[in-house]
Amino acid sequence: MKSNISEDKLKEVHDFLFYGKKIQAIKVYKEATGLGLKDSKTAVETIEKKLRDERPEEFKVSPDSAGCSLVLLILFAPLLLGSFWFFTG
Repeated sequence: MKSNISEDKLKEVHDFLFYGKKIQAIKVYKEATGLGLKDSKTAVETIEKKLRDERPEEFKVSPDSAGCSLVLLILFAPLLLGSFWFFTG
C-alpha cells in the first residue's frame, strides 16, 4: 500500500504520533493521501511501529499510559457526582 504524501504532511503525522495523537495522525494521513479510513489507519500504524523502533526517545506518551486519564475519570466520576448530590440535595 504505497501512497503519495508530502514531506510536510508526513512530518505532521510523525508529530501527532510522537504526542500520542494517533486519531489526528490518521485524519491528516487520510486527507493528504485520499485513502480510505481503514487503509489510512493501517498505514499510520505501520509508520508508528517503524518510528517506535527507530526513534523511541521522541515519543512523549507511551502507548500504555495514553488512556490513563480517561480511566481515572470513569472511575472517579460516580464519586464526584455522588458527593455533589449529597452536599446539594
